[in-house]
Amino acid sequence: MTQQLIDQTLNGLNLDALVGTVAAIKQTPSLAQFEFRAANQWVNGGENRSRIKEFYGAGKEDDSRTEAFVFTNGEPPVLLGDNEGANPVEFLLHALAGCVTSSTVVHAAARGIRIESISTKLVGQMDLQGFLGLDDSVPVGYESIQIDMDIKADCSDEELDELLSFAKDHSPVCNTVCRPVPVTLKRVK
Repeated sequence: MTQQLIDQTLNGLNLDALVGTVAAIKQTPSLAQFEFRAANQWVNGGENRSRIKEFYGAGKEDDSRTEAFVFTNGEPPVLLGDNEGANPVEFLLHALAGCVTSSTVVHAAARGIRIESISTKLVGQMDLQGFLGLDDSVPVGYESIQIDMDIKADCSDEELDELLSFAKDHSPVCNTVCRPVPVTLKRVK
């Protein structure tokens, strides 16, 4: 790696691209509008597959992906499945961990903080009585989610705590989970 390339990256991110992206969005706010998409097909029982490829962002349809990502959703035997894949609520934990981690890395780079390592464990508490419609007073989804992040970085504890608070508040997945988001379900005729 050349010295110039090392100087232009932090936490694996190209700092010139980061600064350029922020400047472009400040100048043309419509570039910040993105539309992500997923398609899902039921297979059998609790198994289904999601396909993710196309999205709209930065003012155009993205063409960077030559193949779709395919994710198999399944259930463990205790939930009537055959462990075909992680179940959707586990994928939610995966999405939350990934987004909070990515948000931390990006905002650390923007602040000039070098991250040495990050590892995260998530635990979500759920009572299936809500999902099964057995008790209307029980939430249908997670009742709580605990994120434990082990992070080492070249900054003070105070700076790290402020970074993590900012990253949590600015993680799109965390923000989506933490606030009511309108979701519509309609039958296609």
